[in-house]
Amino acid sequence: MQTLMLKAKLHRACVTHSELGYEGSCAIDANLLDLAGIREYEQIQIYNINNGERFTTYAIRAEAGSRVISVNGAAAHKASVGDRIIICAYASYSEVELLNHKPKLVYFDDSNQVTRTSNAIPVQAA
Repeated sequence: MQTLMLKAKLHRACVTHSELGYEGSCAIDANLLDLAGIREYEQIQIYNINNGERFTTYAIRAEAGSRVISVNGAAAHKASVGDRIIICAYASYSEVELLNHKPKLVYFDDSNQVTRTSNAIPVQAA
């Protein structure tokens, strides 16, 4: 049996570009893709904190060190420059793989600088 699990999350990234006419869906700084373990052309889910939009697209590489998060093409209708978004990638894991599975979580400040990384989300208190 395979179980679909969170593989990676870029939490509260800030959209730097929203390009309706650009080919490709979500350009992400290559360093951030590598840090999170997200591959170029991998399917991603984007959750827009500002407007509640949730959509599926794929990742493409932006220039390393640029801190670019560019929502492109049709997806540009769902996110504007300055919006805070959560970008997630999911993968299927076998029961054996799940024994050691830990997602890669990357957290950002207002200028898309990484503030911390983790492999677990804290337990939500009542």
